[in-house]
Amino acid sequence: MQKQHTSTYRVALAGNPNVGKSTVFNALTGMHQHTGNWAGKTVALARGSCQSGGNVYELTDLPGTYSLLARSAEEAVTRDHLCFGDGEAGPADAVLVVCDLTALSRNLTLLLQILEITPHVGVCLNFANEAGRRRLDVHAEALTAALGIPAVALSARARKETHALFGVMDQSARATARDTPVLTYPAYLEEAVAALLPYLTEGLPPRLPARFAALRLLEGEESWRDVLFSRMHLSHGRRAELEVALAALTEEFLREGRCVRDDIAQALRHTAERICRETVSSREEGAALSAHSALDRRLDRVFTGRLLGFPIMFCLLLFLFWLTVSAANVPSRWLSSLLLGLEQPIAAALTRLGLPDPLCRMLTEGAWRVLAWVVSVMLPPMAIFFPLFTLLEDAGYLPRVAFNLDRCFRRCHACGKQAMTVCMGFGCNAAGVTGCRIIDSPRERLIAVLTNVFTPCNGRLPMMIAVITVFLAAKGGSARSFLAALLLAAFILLGFGATFFCSWLLSRTLLRGVPSAFTLELPPYRRPQIGKVIVRSLFDRTLFVLGRAAAVAAPAGLLLWLCANLRLGGASLLQHGAELLDPLGRLMGLDGVILVAFLFGFPAAEIVIPIMLMIYGSLGAPISYESLDALRLLLVENGWTPLTAVCFLVFTLMHFPCSTTCLTIRKETGSWRWTAVAVVLPTLLGTGLCMLIRALFGG
Repeated sequence: MQKQHTSTYRVALAGNPNVGKSTVFNALTGMHQHTGNWAGKTVALARGSCQSGGNVYELTDLPGTYSLLARSAEEAVTRDHLCFGDGEAGPADAVLVVCDLTALSRNLTLLLQILEITPHVGVCLNFANEAGRRRLDVHAEALTAALGIPAVALSARARKETHALFGVMDQSARATARDTPVLTYPAYLEEAVAALLPYLTEGLPPRLPARFAALRLLEGEESWRDVLFSRMHLSHGRRAELEVALAALTEEFLREGRCVRDDIAQALRHTAERICRETVSSREEGAALSAHSALDRRLDRVFTGRLLGFPIMFCLLLFLFWLTVSAANVPSRWLSSLLLGLEQPIAAALTRLGLPDPLCRMLTEGAWRVLAWVVSVMLPPMAIFFPLFTLLEDAGYLPRVAFNLDRCFRRCHACGKQAMTVCMGFGCNAAGVTGCRIIDSPRERLIAVLTNVFTPCNGRLPMMIAVITVFLAAKGGSARSFLAALLLAAFILLGFGATFFCSWLLSRTLLRGVPSAFTLELPPYRRPQIGKVIVRSLFDRTLFVLGRAAAVAAPAGLLLWLCANLRLGGASLLQHGAELLDPLGRLMGLDGVILVAFLFGFPAAEIVIPIMLMIYGSLGAPISYESLDALRLLLVENGWTPLTAVCFLVFTLMHFPCSTTCLTIRKETGSWRWTAVAVVLPTLLGTGLCMLIRALFGG
């Protein structure tokens, strides 16, 4: 007999960025949502469900936010969901607020604001283990006594401990309203609230407290006023009376020199500090209750300092690339041998099925061979680079990178959050473009979208590694891998320079404006969870991106085979295209074959080198190379020089984005015009720079 559930509760999960909110969500629901150790990583709403004691809990993970004053898109989304709910369902039955015990005072500001909306609130005091290491004593019962809400201290990374949250959610869903307000404000403000309450006793959305609505109106926040009035059911006359009363109070505040928002913020801060002192105490006399230990502050003076911040960034980047270059070669060759070795058995199987020979060759020499190339070239570097990159993210270092780069982006009249989207672009430029949603300003968001392509994605990095290794680092001897990593890091820095230059250019021409300010929290340094990081990076990043590239590579292989085998005047369509583009290619220090390869590599950059080798050899199908030395020999035989390699690398770094990224740009901007700018801008810059290098060093 099937067990009947006694109750179903809709629970909203709220909290500041970096408090482990998404970790709690994953632990409760079992869903594998990626959690980033920097502010603003969660932008969209995530949903999941869990069950305990016969009750079903439907969870909604809200964007991380510091307050409900709606200075950003994240704050507005969280505020509107808490006030009005989702669709016709109304507000959630309970709100679970996740707080960082090591920075409780700052976290309580949001909790107090949520308590002004609903009494159905429970608290998860996260990072209890970290608080213990910092000799902090936690008194969850003091928080319960002060606010009348259930609270539990735990470590969300220890999944078993999160089971205690089911009781907290159940108690908060059945809580009753408080008799007295959570916060009291200056007398003038309380009098103003009392003056507005008669106009708000009717017509408000369900379960929205009139006191909270009045306070937000008195703050003068236009977005709140528009949202509230659109959802209120007031007669025209009653609304006019409310607007007259509000205007009179606002005029009185201006005349008396009062700032409602500052006074509300001060009341929140003082109350939060008082409750924090009652809830958390230090066993070290005179120690401050801070999220950052003395060691954290010492490390930050090094990692974010003006003297060592950027050199350390470069050295870490160099180390990541060296490890990727030196470790990826052997598994890449092994994987290539394995996959290409399956070509003949697949061809034999297709023949036994009765398929005609041209179709068999198209599927094996075209689709399968290109697919095998993409997988063997992409998978090993990604499987090494992504976990290393994610370890830095999990340890808390990547927010320091964003902090360092913020100065550079502000000088370009862009937003410092763009540094985060640049980091995302290393995995996939399409993901970096989507990540630009964390930037609130439409102008600055568009700048970040248009310049993300200058970050070499996982599809271009293996190609750059191969060319650097066989040409520019060929004489490095035992230090070949280190020299290749050093040169790759130098080209990455060139990409950063192009990002800064184009951001500055756009901000001074098509997208003029003043850079906005934003809050970037530097989370404490934490020991990364190596096992979870490896699994998460492999499944969330490596296999996802590899699957996307493979889905594009197979159809591209079919098209390539057709263009290589359809002949006009004794030459294939690919050869005709190369001959047509050869004059332009020579001006750029390249040749027509390379330009055709880039054009046909529009679906996926990973297939550029196989296309080049196919055209150079006048073959009817893409070919791979047995070793890096064999690749060098093939390219040298077709006229490549170190200058060709440099120009190839520059154009790889600066050319039109791939098809997936272009479609993503179109979706994010809603404009084919801006998508065209995203295609033309890097292509013109890369073409011009290659021509300059050819003119200066071509002899």
